[in-house]
This record gives sequence, C-alpha cells and structure tokens, in this order.
Amino acid sequence: MENGPKVWGFQGKQELNAAATTVRGFLNMLMANINKDDSRPVVPLGNGDPSHFPGFRTTPAAVDAIGDALRSAKYNCYAPTVGILPARRAIADYLNRDLPCKLLADDVYLTTGCTQAIEVVSAVLSRPGANILLPRPGYPYYEACAAYNHLEVRHFDLLPEKGWEVDLDSIETLADENTVAVVIINPGNPCGNVFSYDHLKKVAETARKLGILVIADEAYDHLAFGSTQYVPMRVFGSTVPVLTLGSISKRWMVPGWRLGWLVTSDPNGILRKSGVIDSIIGFLNISSDPATFIQAAIPQILENTKDDFFAKIICILREAADICYNRIKEMPCITCPKKPEGSMFVMVKLNLSMLEDINDDMEFCLKLAKEESVIILPGTAVGLKNWLRITFAIESSSLEEGLARVKSFCRRHVKK
Repeated sequence: MENGPKVWGFQGKQELNAAATTVRGFLNMLMANINKDDSRPVVPLGNGDPSHFPGFRTTPAAVDAIGDALRSAKYNCYAPTVGILPARRAIADYLNRDLPCKLLADDVYLTTGCTQAIEVVSAVLSRPGANILLPRPGYPYYEACAAYNHLEVRHFDLLPEKGWEVDLDSIETLADENTVAVVIINPGNPCGNVFSYDHLKKVAETARKLGILVIADEAYDHLAFGSTQYVPMRVFGSTVPVLTLGSISKRWMVPGWRLGWLVTSDPNGILRKSGVIDSIIGFLNISSDPATFIQAAIPQILENTKDDFFAKIICILREAADICYNRIKEMPCITCPKKPEGSMFVMVKLNLSMLEDINDDMEFCLKLAKEESVIILPGTAVGLKNWLRITFAIESSSLEEGLARVKSFCRRHVKK
C-alpha cells in the first residue's frame, strides 16, 4: 500500500509470550514431534486430564445435575459477578466440613476454573515493585500470570530429600517488605506429595511472621491416597489470611466444565481491611463468569455425589501410583525420590550420565515423543531442569504400555 503509514501504531503484547512456557505450551510442542508414521496410539503421560478414560468418568449425579439445571430453563441468564448464591452457599458448606472457623457464602467467589482464580489473585496482588513467592518445582501458570501483571517472581525450593517439603528457611531469606504472598500447592502438582498438618502449620506461622498471605492451590483437594492425611490450608485462617483456589475439575473429573472458586479464610478481617476483597470483586466485574447452568448444578452435585465414587477414584489413583513407582524402579536412568501420595503426578530425576546422545530433559522428551509416541512433561516446564513430571492418571493398561515404551527407550539410549 503506497499511501499507508510508515509505522503502524500497534504491536503484540510481549507479556503474553509467557504462554509458551505453560504446561499446555510444552505439551503442544511435544505433540508436534510425534512420528505420524507410528501406528501405535499416543500414550499421554504428560497432562492431568484423565476424564476421557472410562475408569475416570464422572459420577452420574453430576451429569444429572447439569441436565436438571438445563431443563429447568431458569439458568439461561447472566449470573451475578461473584456467582449465584445457592452455588456459593453450597461450596461454603462443602468446604466447611474440614474447618474450625466456618465459611459463609460471602467468602466464596466463583471462577472459570481454578486457572481464572490464579489470574484473579495475580492481578489483585500486583503493584509496582511487588513480588510473590512461588514453589520450585511448581505450576507454571503462576509464572505466566505474574509476568503478565508485572509481578516479580521469587522461587523457593521444594526439597525432594524431605518428601518435597517447603524450604522454610529460603522463604524467610527471599521475602522482603515488597513480598505479598506465598503459593502452596497441596496435594502437590507436580510432585505428588501431600503436606502434613505440622508442616502446613509452620508455613502459616512463617507467613504470619513475614506479614504475607498464603495462596492455597487446592485444585487436587482430597486426592490423597498415601499415609499422609490431606489437610486444607484454610484451617490456619486464624493464623494468617488464606486465599484458597479450588474447583470441581479434578475430584469430579470434569476439567472441561470450567467451574472453580476463590475462597477467603480470614476470620480476623485482614483481607477486607487491606482492600483485597474489593479488588477481587472489581476484577470479577470486568471478567467472564462460569456458565450459569453449571453454577446452578453445583448444589446438587455436591449434595448427591456418593462417597463410593470418590473412593473408587482414590483406589484407581493408588493402584496407578503403585504401578508407576514400581516400573520406574526398573529404569536405571530414572530415579524417583518419593512415591507419590496425592494428585496425579510424580517427579523423577534423569540420570543423564547414563544416557548417550541426550543432553537434557527437553531432548529426552522430544526424542521419546518421536521414537515411542509417549508424552512426558520435561521438568524444565515446571522449574526443575533434568527432571520429568509423569502423569499416572490414565487407564492401567495404557500406563503399563507407556512405561514399557519409556523403559525400551532408556535401554536403547543407555551408554554401552
């Protein structure tokens, strides 16, 4: 165009390039490396969505609740900014089963999955010069949201030699007057750990000492199948303000329904006095809501889901974790420091000195995808180079097949 401007007045937003570093970005890269001539089915050991496997289908009670909400024709409308009241009240009641200080409906804010809850807290807590403490390894969506909101990230370590406990000393070292929060993911993604009551109490006491709030990512709440009992961080709300992020995605195996929540546990009213509550509402005023009919189904879902559904899922995950842990022990080039006790994942360490023509975790995963049609997430994606995050929440036959291919791959590339 001869008469066009010399310089166009728009350009892409650089902060959005952080999307390439999310789990989805890495998985897309690995899928693109699959050998199209390999007729074997791809074994997905890289992401936490087992919903399409028959053994992980959601309870009929949840499906019926959605159908009832739709057929009622009462929920084709817009929902209130913070979510419809019956759903918020039902979620408060559901979460109150574990609490000494009871939640109210006003403490619950509905979000489009747990991911939007992460977006909310990242935006609300960002201010010039502010920083946030994130676990390493962790869930990279926090880093992406922090980058977008110009919120400085400081990483504290989870210690594999201590069952992936938080390095509390490093939190105290990293924090300063501009630190706003610490993120605790429990049950652990990506490590598959479950924090004990005593350890979480120390986290709460450390956060109180530093004057920062705790963001408790409990997307995998109650998915615990080891010797350590799951304890929600909000039981320590009287010690330190807690923002709990959760959803029905994982426990009910419906991540595509996109129904999550952000819950404030703060009987001392610190979050309201500091303006955090108003900022949460302000953010939700300018963002999208979960579908109204799914919100409407929540009371029925929470009330009618039987314990045997949850017990079945826990049993399947426990058996899958056993299979995964035992098969990994047969692979000399991979070490598992702790058997998983929760969520759907385990972190394992690559022994690169034993492998030929593989220089790091990313190369391992790219070659594995191409040669064996198995997808595993490189540790680099979650902040721990030369480790791997393996998902065991798939059908046992597929899990056995996928791990057999990984073993074959390792044997082929081991130094002779």
